[in-house]
Amino acid sequence: MIKKLSACTSILIGKKATIDGTIIIGRNEDAKAAWPKRVEIHPRDSMERLFISKETKLTLQLPTHSAQYMATPEWTDKDGLFEEDGINEYDVAMSATESAYTNELVLGYDPLVENGLNEEAMITVVLPYVKTAREGVARLGQLIAEHGTGETNGVLFADNDEAWYFETGGGHYWVAQRIPDDAYAVVGNQLAIQEVDFNDPDNFMFHPGIQAFVSEHHLNPHEEGFNFREIFGTHDRADAIYSTPRVWYGHQLFSKSKAQAEQPEDQDLPFLMQPDRKLSILDAQRYLASHYQGTPFDPVGRGSQEEKHRYRPISLAKTQESHLLQMNRGGANIHWLALGVAAQSVYVPFFAGIDDVPAPYKRGKLPAQRNSAYWIYKEAGVLVDSHYHDFLPDLQAVQKELNVNAVKMVAQTDAHLKELKTATERANYLTRQSINFATDALNAYRDLSLSLLTKMTDYSPLNFKTDENL
Repeated sequence: MIKKLSACTSILIGKKATIDGTIIIGRNEDAKAAWPKRVEIHPRDSMERLFISKETKLTLQLPTHSAQYMATPEWTDKDGLFEEDGINEYDVAMSATESAYTNELVLGYDPLVENGLNEEAMITVVLPYVKTAREGVARLGQLIAEHGTGETNGVLFADNDEAWYFETGGGHYWVAQRIPDDAYAVVGNQLAIQEVDFNDPDNFMFHPGIQAFVSEHHLNPHEEGFNFREIFGTHDRADAIYSTPRVWYGHQLFSKSKAQAEQPEDQDLPFLMQPDRKLSILDAQRYLASHYQGTPFDPVGRGSQEEKHRYRPISLAKTQESHLLQMNRGGANIHWLALGVAAQSVYVPFFAGIDDVPAPYKRGKLPAQRNSAYWIYKEAGVLVDSHYHDFLPDLQAVQKELNVNAVKMVAQTDAHLKELKTATERANYLTRQSINFATDALNAYRDLSLSLLTKMTDYSPLNFKTDENL
């Protein structure tokens, strides 16, 4: 059995569904509660390179020319790189992966591949070598068809024109669907793509042999159509309590008028939805940082103990990092990164094309270290957890101020960017702006931790109140 290493939540938003015409893709990377992430910027390169996966031993001869890109690898490469997300110099964004599951019937005919291409390597062998989102879909699809995969995954792609969601099924098969400009999708550890139109190349891409494979082995439960989720996916009790509630909550946030009849455990929730209003980057952030607020299912809410622990929340303790890749911007595109738990961290805007980040963002290892950005954000979150309802207002005040400052800084950067003449001037300015804000955010969280530490001294069980009459 091939181990699944992460269980995430994803969001994709088309450009006509956003308030500013941008395209947004993003995801929470969930694996372990204390498993550091760091930031790495890979420069443009031109050299022959042989990639060997430490996890599966897959060996690939990579193209000679690789583009510059930013990524968030693991603190250790013992089990692989797990670079997870980034934007390359051609303004292609990629996030990999959203873990899912293939049903046993399909796996009986196309088993998972022990030495195939898995999550840990996908960013590394795809993102530096593509110039459009469609090229990214095609390259990943070709690699999986040829070498196979040991996992079932969803992968997000975007450029300045469109967003795509790519899903694997079995060891070799895959489909990808373009997100309509006026729609969004939220996904939670379950195959999501539904009806595939094989005669619509503008909106669908797929393994060339997938129709023949399904037909030969009688895998389609319906006489008409080709519903990828129903043919390749799972529909069990685990999906109903683990996966679909997160999709349901996204629909309640963004499409209440269209989703009033939906229930958290529905197994047929639509993949694509039109929002009731146009969405902003802050809406996307709030979704990835959410935990069923306003419902009885909030783990820190007012529901019963059974209700509060009935469903798996979107933002939870084992989130390593959360990211949103904002494309088709008037200025530079942005890699928004929240290290640690999104609900307790803050999304820091790193502009695409920068060549450096603050030193603490490059660090992260076990045991915890106070000079690592990951651990600085985690420390504040753990302190809030100790007396959650007492300390939550302190956390929210810092988050609100940083969110306001981020919007302001991005607007100022966009305005000044128009005055710069050369690519070097732009890169230097964007790097400086990113570093300054990222440093300010770290300082704000350091101050928050010290403030909470001071308040916690009054909660000691060794305190004693002396009677005034003594």
